[in-house]
Amino acid sequence: MKKAADVEFRSVAKRYGGVTAVDDVSFRIEPGTLATLLGPSGCGKTTTLRLIAGLEMVSSGTITIGGRDVTSAPASERDVSMVFQSYALFPHMNVLENVAYGPTVSGDPAAKDKAIEKLRMVGLDAYADRMPSELSGGQQQRVAVARALVLEPQVLLFDEPLSNLDAKLRRRVREEIRELQQSLGLTVAYVTHDQQEALAVSDRIIVMSNSRIAQIGAPRELYEAPRDRFVADFIGDANLVDAELGAHRGSRASVRLGGLEVELDHRGMAPGAVRVAIRPESIILNQGGSPLRGTVAKAAYLGTHMEYTVAAPVGQLFVVDRDVSRPIAAGTEVSIALSDHGVALVPS
Repeated sequence: MKKAADVEFRSVAKRYGGVTAVDDVSFRIEPGTLATLLGPSGCGKTTTLRLIAGLEMVSSGTITIGGRDVTSAPASERDVSMVFQSYALFPHMNVLENVAYGPTVSGDPAAKDKAIEKLRMVGLDAYADRMPSELSGGQQQRVAVARALVLEPQVLLFDEPLSNLDAKLRRRVREEIRELQQSLGLTVAYVTHDQQEALAVSDRIIVMSNSRIAQIGAPRELYEAPRDRFVADFIGDANLVDAELGAHRGSRASVRLGGLEVELDHRGMAPGAVRVAIRPESIILNQGGSPLRGTVAKAAYLGTHMEYTVAAPVGQLFVVDRDVSRPIAAGTEVSIALSDHGVALVPS
């Protein structure tokens, strides 16, 4: 495989007539890392991926790959490969022929040897003679990955690669993609709208909203310290409650919410009315004598955890509790405490 390259966007925009699909987007994907473009439908993430691939051309701004300006370069000269949502396998060719197609067309005499090597990487060398219709969805996805790898690209692109798979298979295939990316040191740009998928596979996540970047960071950073309400609410579940921020003490400050006082990073916010994002698993019920109390309105058993809706003075709270041995019945009054992680101030 070639040495992994970085990908950099500098103030990139893409417009279709009067509609802006990507607006002043800047980021850098480090060599050998997996960066996920995450956001709701219509946010611009797929257009951004297509701009990297050269399937769309920018309206303004600059794109570099491996330090080389490819802003105006056609897709064939960018040294990237793309794995599509639909897999796009040729139904009349067997697995080996599908994987070898690219180098065969370019006249590479070692096309089949390279294809077998890449099939071995994804654990499908024994399936070389089978037709795509004889494979499961997960196996077809791995064939599509092998076909992209055989071109030995500097950058590998994934467009919603797991959306056609069921939940259990999605988890297994995403683990395989992550292991392959890490073992080969690939630079990968990965598009998904699935927050759990993004958290599971990414070195960094680029969250997009309304054609712009909302926040860039490591999965833990985005989950535990979202920049704003959109990121807090989009990356997993979050309870957004009103609170009162006290005087600063270094980087920390006391925060009061419904009689409960906690200490948080003030994140540069001025004392006064603020909003706090609280993750469902960061709420602790019936531990200690917390001054904040509420009533369980709904309780649901989901096998690995309980989900509660709790009516409290700060509003209705969604709670995830891993203790399924002692479920709390609806109508029960509970004390409400917060753990020391998954609670952060967010700008209004």
